[in-house]
Amino acid sequence: MGTTGSGAGGLADDRALLGRTSTAERVADILRTRIAEGFFRPGARLSEDSIAGALGVSRNTLREAFRLLTHERLLVHQLNRGVFVRVLAVEDVVDIYRTRRLVECAVVRGLGEPPFELDALIRAVSGGERDAREGDWKGVSTANIHFHRELVALAGSARTDELMRSVLAELRLAFHVVDDPQALHGPYLVRNREILDALRAGGREKAERLLADYLDDSRDQLVELYACLVGDGSGRDD
Repeated sequence: MGTTGSGAGGLADDRALLGRTSTAERVADILRTRIAEGFFRPGARLSEDSIAGALGVSRNTLREAFRLLTHERLLVHQLNRGVFVRVLAVEDVVDIYRTRRLVECAVVRGLGEPPFELDALIRAVSGGERDAREGDWKGVSTANIHFHRELVALAGSARTDELMRSVLAELRLAFHVVDDPQALHGPYLVRNREILDALRAGGREKAERLLADYLDDSRDQLVELYACLVGDGSGRDD
């Protein structure tokens, strides 16, 4: 048909993009982790000069990383002001929990026949309980995030894992505003264990009911605390 050569030649023109895109993705991974850990807090302005200098990358690469994280709703670009870590609105928090309920409950419902592969989930639960005994409430927060990521990972779907990673990263923006991991995550350690125990016993329906109630209660608690701190509209981008 005579088109193969010209198609390959056109792709060769884009070869230079491969390295830049790969570097931008690595930079985005670093910044995403820093945002999740609270190093860059909601509302913080990200300095192109300081970040590009610290990471040893070009401004163009950093801007591409910013673009990726803006698409993930972790950053927001404000005209003539710069790039900021996003501050969620209350309705964003509600929507995140709506998404979590749809995804997480569907995963549990679709697990198939027991026994289930629960080793990673067991480690997340045990890790959170250990951190609580040691008074490491930030560790409890991280372990709780891992619990929900590993729960979704039971589906064996890379697409679902990627969706959950993005949703939970965005949710952490709200957690950093409230900044009380003991209140936010401590009460749910027992409920993580209950869900795990139900799955160990093969009780998918029980585990799903426990999970749905858990997410509803967590949403209500977080929304109440969050609304007191930011109001209903401070997270809007317009």
